[in-house]
Amino acid sequence: MIRINENYLDLQDSYLFSTIAKKVSKYSKENPNKKIIKLGIGDVSLPLAPIVIKAIHSATDEMAKKETFRGYGPEQGYDFLREKIVEYDYKTKGIKIQKDEIFVSDGAKCDTGNIVEIFSNDNIIAITDPVYPVYLDSNVMAGRAGKYDTTINKYEKIVYMQAVAENNFSPELPNKKVDMIYLCLPNNPTGTVLTKDELSKWVQYAKENKSIILFDSAYEAFIREENIPHSIYEIEGAKEVAIEFKSFSKTAGFTGVRCAYTVIPKQLKAYTKEGKEVNLNKLWNRRQCTKFNGVPYITQRAAEAIYSCEGQIQIKENIDYYLENARIIRQGLKNAGYSVYGGKNAPYIWLKVPKKYTSWEFFDYLLEKANIVGTPGVGFGPSGEGYFRLTAFASRENTIEAMERIKNI
Repeated sequence: MIRINENYLDLQDSYLFSTIAKKVSKYSKENPNKKIIKLGIGDVSLPLAPIVIKAIHSATDEMAKKETFRGYGPEQGYDFLREKIVEYDYKTKGIKIQKDEIFVSDGAKCDTGNIVEIFSNDNIIAITDPVYPVYLDSNVMAGRAGKYDTTINKYEKIVYMQAVAENNFSPELPNKKVDMIYLCLPNNPTGTVLTKDELSKWVQYAKENKSIILFDSAYEAFIREENIPHSIYEIEGAKEVAIEFKSFSKTAGFTGVRCAYTVIPKQLKAYTKEGKEVNLNKLWNRRQCTKFNGVPYITQRAAEAIYSCEGQIQIKENIDYYLENARIIRQGLKNAGYSVYGGKNAPYIWLKVPKKYTSWEFFDYLLEKANIVGTPGVGFGPSGEGYFRLTAFASRENTIEAMERIKNI
């Protein structure tokens, strides 16, 4: 008889955003005349930059000619894009990254989920709490999480590193040895950041314990404050212990275009059971060549376009637009009496819900009373209970209207 991967049965309920979508769909059907403002899922609302559209059209035209048509491309990404990434995302920050340490993909979500395939199921996983759900769920699917304890809403084998207001959303180093550490900075969902000194502690921990840091920097383009690292490789020694994931989704509005990249330095090693060193760059390259056929040529030309002078100006305008939305949300919530975090270096605003509500009850309250959709904090982990996430990706008009609605309820 055919059997399933029973680790999937250990997943809790449905995926967070699927649950939200079902709730919103039900409410919309029952209240068809209500205008719902969505500040929940982190999807962008502004169109692609003009320079990106131009690049897409030009690349499409190439595909119409026999002499410039392209079929399968390199699984690791075209050189023209990888060279731009090296030059503009790293060399400008004083970081030496080689072209063949970059792997272009169709999304940071895919890479952070797929990367677990190259690591042993015996590894101990540490995640911040709250956390982006993919980090946890992909390890549950792989069988690293153990059973779910309903009394504390945690998996028995996962190390949860609490990040709450009381510790300024700066999680403590694990109190036991762990092998794989997930860090997302600027953070999703809290919108908070770590300084270089704070991040250096994690790099030092990883070096001392032969651990690996899986560093998601999908939102680094939103950083505006000084002394906040845009890449973990700004920290000395990080190339020996960290994989970095970066995305064009929020940086350039590619949520529907799909392009990202993962950096795996050649210095990065992991080990067999016997203690033999294995080069992770080669291992990931082997995985990609087997399971991935590369990002479309047209998409990579679109990504390349953002590195032009014109492209940099245009995507910065979009990012500034969303950061202004974040400022409006922060101020609107503060004026309404809420405790608010994040939103300065990230498109996410994290708020304390009133004590009489759970985070899901507050979701229902906002939906029913103000017709606003956000994300319950508990969906990101047990320490997210009592918090709520709003995003800055709506239109300016809807952002302002949403704050007016919250002020009046």
